[in-house]
Amino acid sequence: MSKKPKKKSGSNTIALNKKARHDFLLEERFEAGVVLEGWEVKALRAGKAQLVDSYVLLKDGEVWLLGAQIEPLLSASTHVDADPKRTRKLLLSRREIARIRNATEREGYTCVATALYWKKHLVKCEIAIAKGKKAHDKRATEKERDWNREKQRVMRSSNR
Repeated sequence: MSKKPKKKSGSNTIALNKKARHDFLLEERFEAGVVLEGWEVKALRAGKAQLVDSYVLLKDGEVWLLGAQIEPLLSASTHVDADPKRTRKLLLSRREIARIRNATEREGYTCVATALYWKKHLVKCEIAIAKGKKAHDKRATEKERDWNREKQRVMRSSNR
């Protein structure tokens, strides 16, 4: 019996929430499964997803993804009423849900979705416990990023 060679198809990332990295200080990250319908999986394979204004809500001991947008394909969703901003259930262990609940009950903390990606044949959502940044924190982060970029330029030019 010979093993089939693994097929590498570029990136496994479906969608990133870059705004979350800018607006929040991300602390602890979790990997959650996502409950999807068939048309949503086809749309994700085509890359029709956005996480820009999405957030995570805990309700009745369950975790829900709100505001994530998955645009339906015209060919795949002809027989169903497709809602692009449907609330989707996230699958986490009880221990992880308890940690998220404890963290979000503290003042200033929230839970945001940072990425959607493929893990083998399953769609996973990376969520993070986050603390909102103030305007001066954002400016400091941007200043530090610019300084690091400038240092790299200087180092490269001095090595030549």
